Amino acid sequence: MSQITTVGVIGAGQMGNGIAHVAALAGYNVVLSDISQESLDKALKTIDKNLGRQVSKALISEQESKDAFAKITISTDLAAMKDADIVIEAASENIEIKKAIFKNLLQHIKPEAILASNTSSISITRLGASTDRPEKFIGLHFMNPVPVMKLVEIIRGLATDEATYAAALEVVTRMGKITTNAEDFPAFIVNRILVPMINEAIYTLYEGVGTVESIDKGMRMGANHPMGPLELGDFIGLDTVLAIMQVLNEGLADTKYRPCPLLVKYVEAGWLGRKTNRGFYDYRGETPVPTR
Repeated sequence: MSQITTVGVIGAGQMGNGIAHVAALAGYNVVLSDISQESLDKALKTIDKNLGRQVSKALISEQESKDAFAKITISTDLAAMKDADIVIEAASENIEIKKAIFKNLLQHIKPEAILASNTSSISITRLGASTDRPEKFIGLHFMNPVPVMKLVEIIRGLATDEATYAAALEVVTRMGKITTNAEDFPAFIVNRILVPMINEAIYTLYEGVGTVESIDKGMRMGANHPMGPLELGDFIGLDTVLAIMQVLNEGLADTKYRPCPLLVKYVEAGWLGRKTNRGFYDYRGETPVPTR
């Protein structure tokens, strides 16, 4: 397999811009694509700010920051992926959206290009089977925020070949990440454990066992978690939490994975957490205030 020099990233949200950030810092040429020019412009500002934060903490030099930023190009056209050696999709956690992206992408990329998905729960085998290269398809689940969190789950689909796995492993290792292998089951390892815990915390709130503050304080102080589960749900995005619970519920057919009705209600209200300024906390003031 030829050496990977160019990394494509589809989706300029918090995961996509984070992946673009670490890829550029690792010395790869990066093409970041999104259907929204506004999202792309916002992503560049976020990357610049986060690189600056790393400089201020002496984690990287000013020159490294400048060099990394210069390696990123943006486009609303998937044709910009024509030279990419690996393309990492980081769109919404919805299988139909992801399949549509890959379908549109295939006409623009090289025959030898590797495809990867940053999905946090959806079957890699199923996504790979919707493309013309299931053997070159792999799951790379980065953790949020990508520039800070060290772990990447690597998930092989049924058809993923050894050369694709080796190439993907080399890419994420060069990005400075620690990897763990997960089997292709709903939500893999991290979210199979983490998201049901958040869902259970929402049930605890729903049933009146504790308040937002008492539940989060209990897990921070009693279990030494750096962030309470409701605060964490807001940080991840409650729509993403719900999507993962739905994948677990559908894929494993076990009632313990039933999404809490209160979670559904918040998502239906558009209270998705930090990204909409309201979730289990209201973020519109100087200090977050519980909404229940």
